[in-house]
Amino acid sequence: MKRIILLTALFIFTATSLISCRETTEKETVIREVKVEKTETTEEPKGAFERAAEKVDSEVNKKIDKEIDKIGDEN
Repeated sequence: MKRIILLTALFIFTATSLISCRETTEKETVIREVKVEKTETTEEPKGAFERAAEKVDSEVNKKIDKEIDKIGDEN
């Protein structure tokens, strides 16, 4: 019984000494600051859908104007 206790104590002592002496590798983190200057415009850039909608809208308006000219003024 004494042998088991001594071997266990020796094992625990050896294990803790090996674990505590490990060298830990530290990761170095580099943070760069980037300054972004915002221009003083009130208008935000338009997306693809907005630009496409404007083109379609202008084409539709042109066709409507042509049809109105064909019909003429009824007044």
